[in-house]
Amino acid sequence: MKPMLLTDSTEIPVGNGWLYETKYDGFRCLLAWEKGEQRPVLKSRNNHLLNPMFPEIIQFCEDNYTHFEPYLPLLLDGELVYLTNNFQSNFSIVQKRGRMKNAESIKTHAKAFPCHYIAFDLLKYDGKLKTTSRLNTRKELLTDLFETIGLPKSINYKNTKRLQVINVFEDATYLWQKVKTYNGEGIIAKKSTSKWQEDTRSKNWLKIKHWKHVMVILTKFDSTNHFFHAAIYKEDELTEVVTFKHGLSEEESKILIQLFKKFGTLQKEGVWELPASICVTVACIDFDGSKLREPKFHTFNHNVSPETCNWQQMQRQLHPIPESVVVTHPDKPIFKAKGFSKDDYLLYLQKIAPYMLPFLQDRLLTVIRYPHGVPGESFYQKNYENIPEFVHTHFEGNTNFAVCNNIETLLWLGNQLALEFHIPFQPILTEMPTEIVFDLDPPSVDEFHLAVHAALKMKVIFDQFQLKSFIKTSGGKGMQIYIPLPMNRFSYEETGIFTEFVCKFLVQQYPNMFTIERLKKNRGKKLYLDYVQHREGKTIIAPYSTRGNENGLVATPLNWKEVNEQLRPEKYTIHYVMERIVQLGDPFNDFREIGEKQAFQSVLNQLKGLS
Repeated sequence: MKPMLLTDSTEIPVGNGWLYETKYDGFRCLLAWEKGEQRPVLKSRNNHLLNPMFPEIIQFCEDNYTHFEPYLPLLLDGELVYLTNNFQSNFSIVQKRGRMKNAESIKTHAKAFPCHYIAFDLLKYDGKLKTTSRLNTRKELLTDLFETIGLPKSINYKNTKRLQVINVFEDATYLWQKVKTYNGEGIIAKKSTSKWQEDTRSKNWLKIKHWKHVMVILTKFDSTNHFFHAAIYKEDELTEVVTFKHGLSEEESKILIQLFKKFGTLQKEGVWELPASICVTVACIDFDGSKLREPKFHTFNHNVSPETCNWQQMQRQLHPIPESVVVTHPDKPIFKAKGFSKDDYLLYLQKIAPYMLPFLQDRLLTVIRYPHGVPGESFYQKNYENIPEFVHTHFEGNTNFAVCNNIETLLWLGNQLALEFHIPFQPILTEMPTEIVFDLDPPSVDEFHLAVHAALKMKVIFDQFQLKSFIKTSGGKGMQIYIPLPMNRFSYEETGIFTEFVCKFLVQQYPNMFTIERLKKNRGKKLYLDYVQHREGKTIIAPYSTRGNENGLVATPLNWKEVNEQLRPEKYTIHYVMERIVQLGDPFNDFREIGEKQAFQSVLNQLKGLS
């Protein structure tokens, strides 16, 4: 069976009878699950078996077989995706996985970049075909099925349940705005009465893409295939980023060919090259790391200097600032030693938001602002007045705290040059901590090795207690270790028993390396273990927040295998962290899932037994 296909549209249809969904960029895939089979079969639109490449989906289904079993045979239509937020997916991650052959490499990639299967249609239910039912009937049945089984009825990119149901909207304007804000691929409009038609491109299902527009420099025309080549400047070198032939009218195509033949050089038969002189705008949906995806000609740019068509400008054009966020002085130097502007910083926040926002979610926020960049004066800010409507706030005492729950708020704060984001150990929904954090604070960066020693010795203790721990750099001279906890289960008094025990035990075992002395003048060259800091009202730097030091260092989550004598905190700059997240993923990606499973009560019982 081959999937029903979408028809391209330049306009969003409106009126009664249309339903709207986010268009996710991934692999279209049918999930077929037969009675008596422990696992389903994932088939691509070209009928290729995808099970070996997406083991996290198959394993999740196997783990939940008993919940699905009463409703088999089952056939779902959906998309295999790597979600970066609730309205955007990253196709290059899925594409890379789809090309993998080695089972061990696939397993490693699945851990670093776990994918989801987003179901948007139910074609067979309990062995009965539903393709002739109306779409809205199939949608209701699909939602009821997932609710009964205990799976998400809506998209949550941080939810570790690998099967989720797509959100359905009746307000196209609202959804389109969300897709633009979160830089998604587009939306899909479907007739609520439509039947499912195999391998048919129907006008009952329309796709409307959110095109990005990138300015590039024409470099080559190949008359053998009629493709135009174009580039941008990256580190003062022309780098090809696109080949295109679509989107041109007959007249525009003639003009371009004439330009190449008049001003270009014939390099070999049928191939003409131009010096960097003529700029055009190309529409695309994304950049896969080497080429713009689905490119088509958009406009000529006769008044644009080729030097402005560079890597930084392309990044900004691929990641537009949401319309609701006003940016002032984007060229203002921020991290001056690194030549880093405010616009560079905002781009970092946009790219890191999927990993940073979950830690800011529903937390009372304290920021440190640097109005003139770094180095320069700074001040703390907690209280807010006269704020945009997209900023959530929460009153605590007499303070109206900002709560950073969306990308707009993050960028709004970034525009105000909030360079440090400090958060408490619990969200506003509870008075109990959702993580224990140990702050490893050496006297200076020259004694950073003490933080490494302390971290490794702490991990031995945590492993013996069978507690899963996470570690990050502080963005300064130290590190911080996290132990996530189940929501609303343990008090600060209870976690204090544990933090005090660990710190005092380490000082007892290694008195020449560690201290719990609160007065700096009495610590000497020892690393300070602060167990008193972990309590209500105190804060810690958020994962992926920058720090107010001139090198633009980031509080960076690490894998434990990286914590060794070679680890150096100055390595984790903004540029490095952006590259690192693309290559290695997020070491904290299963933080909350681990926390809910953490057996901390047994640890408390052991410690209370010792007292």
